[in-house]
Amino acid sequence: MSQLSNSSNASNPSNEGQLLRGALTPTFIVGIIAIGFATALQGRPGLLAALLAQVIVVIYFLVHIGVSRISRDLDPMSTMAIAMFSYFAKFLLLGVFFWALGQFVSDENLDRKTFGITAVALTFAWLGGEIASYLKLKTHLPLPHDRPQS
Repeated sequence: MSQLSNSSNASNPSNEGQLLRGALTPTFIVGIIAIGFATALQGRPGLLAALLAQVIVVIYFLVHIGVSRISRDLDPMSTMAIAMFSYFAKFLLLGVFFWALGQFVSDENLDRKTFGITAVALTFAWLGGEIASYLKLKTHLPLPHDRPQS
């Protein structure tokens, strides 16, 4: 049993790395395209909106990968507690960020529609890249051994 857990732990660090690389590539491609379109269509407010959306989306999903890495060897209850805490913390911090954005940044400095559209496009790109990377992983689940026939 310990041999099985040691071999599965050795392959896990590369899993998170592969998921991260698979998600970052399409996210940055979509981000660069969005930044170009936003700047061409909206000027400086569009540029700032697209850049800010890129930063927020990448940080949001990097926390997810980090929590996955931290909780890799924990028992299921601890993993669930950490996951729920991270979701709550991200939700709360995102709410505070949007409140501050609405209170302290004028519409002339940041195009909110561009921010929203870019954030949604980047989220789809990240999730699509992460799913595609996950499907390429060769993860093996331990299966019970066949019962000896009597």
